Amino acid sequence: MTRTFIALEMDANIQRHLNGFIQQVAPVLPTLRWVDPQGIHLTLAFLGELDDERLASASAAAQKASQLCTPFSYSLTQPGIFGSPRQPRVLWMGIEEVSGSLKRLHRLLQQELEQSDFETETRPFSPHLTLARGKAPLNATEQATLQKILAQKNPNAILAGPYPVKHIHVMKSELSRSGATYTCLQKYPLQYK
Repeated sequence: MTRTFIALEMDANIQRHLNGFIQQVAPVLPTLRWVDPQGIHLTLAFLGELDDERLASASAAAQKASQLCTPFSYSLTQPGIFGSPRQPRVLWMGIEEVSGSLKRLHRLLQQELEQSDFETETRPFSPHLTLARGKAPLNATEQATLQKILAQKNPNAILAGPYPVKHIHVMKSELSRSGATYTCLQKYPLQYK
């Protein structure tokens, strides 16, 4: 069984910028568990544990979706949270992609997965890059710091982009005490003509 998801992997340039943001913010929000910038990706579909046959079907769906979408670029926007400011579940960096290609790719992938009898997400697609996770409430100082971070316009560490997207990736996730390790199983070029 393979714990599988389909995503856009980040290039070294965006990892460097996100690492800069994390290095700035992590010391003032120590309660949060920060992700390794090398593992940051934009998830398009999380599929869970798959046997070899289902993994092949997921890969085929990713390949078909990739053939229906052209390469595109996106930019980073502002940080945000899922959950309450008192106890955020996730601190994330937002994504802006003005052409609509990212949402189109997501929609095409969902359609291909549904045709292969995969359950797909019913919530609206909210593209983001997870930077940290929280389990415990923040203290008053951390809550105030988080509010300042969320209110900043264009934090210095993320003034960069646009970032090109040329491939879709079928990924394997292995969980351990030290965190998740990700391995690319398949990589398909975006190539709609």
